[in-house]
Amino acid sequence: MTTYPRLGGMALANGLLVHGPGHWAAAVRAPDGSVTVRSGAKPRLVVGPLGAVPLVRGALRLGEAIAVLPVVRMRTPHARFAMERPATGVGMLLSMAASALARRHLRSPLAQETVAAVGGLLPAMLSLRGSQAAMWHAVEHKSIAAYEEGGPRGLVHAADHPKEHERCGSNLVLPLVATSTIANVLLRRLPVRPGTGARAAAAGLGAGAAVELMGFTLRHPEHPVSRVVAATGHFIQARFVTREPSAGDMVVGLRAMHELFAAEGISHDPDGAS
Repeated sequence: MTTYPRLGGMALANGLLVHGPGHWAAAVRAPDGSVTVRSGAKPRLVVGPLGAVPLVRGALRLGEAIAVLPVVRMRTPHARFAMERPATGVGMLLSMAASALARRHLRSPLAQETVAAVGGLLPAMLSLRGSQAAMWHAVEHKSIAAYEEGGPRGLVHAADHPKEHERCGSNLVLPLVATSTIANVLLRRLPVRPGTGARAAAAGLGAGAAVELMGFTLRHPEHPVSRVVAATGHFIQARFVTREPSAGDMVVGLRAMHELFAAEGISHDPDGAS
């Protein structure tokens, strides 16, 4: 049986970004309806011994996903990110207000940090909800699910797949809330007030722990913790951050996928697949 490399992706405000082990590809729809397709090499952070260290490797994987964004923006005309919507700014203001109110009115440090952690994810949620990015989010899920099931040839059935996916970043929401809350509560117990460096390190380790927890849920889907994480992620996807795409939208997403296949050397021929 042919083994294909794992792919990931991200919904743009006007198209789809997908990435493989070493490359990224994007297809975006310009205001005039034309489609631009670009690809390139990914910035690599998960290299050497650190790529195998628990917690650190998770933070590095998230770092890679973020590091590719400015490269995509520079090399892909008209590409826009979902976080550029005005709703994101509203979400940031609401997040800061919720955190300030929690610290003022809640006595428990655990409760305060939980509210702050949940509020910190609000901008990303609002940037997708009700936007075109929610539709591109579904294109991402359908395209990658079709590829995972049938390889490059499976993309002809991409539209038939669900708009929710088990590896969606939405499944990181609950782990991120838990790990960031725990990290910040522990920081507050230090005998000295933590500086910026300590807080950054705690945030990085918390993110790494969230990625490790998500990996655990994928390897052990029947575990009670895995079921709770997956159910939370599926609910967020189904109700808030995905929307069924049109046939034309799927075509744009498939152009990004085929561009990535070419960049990664993934063959459409099962006998010649990398």
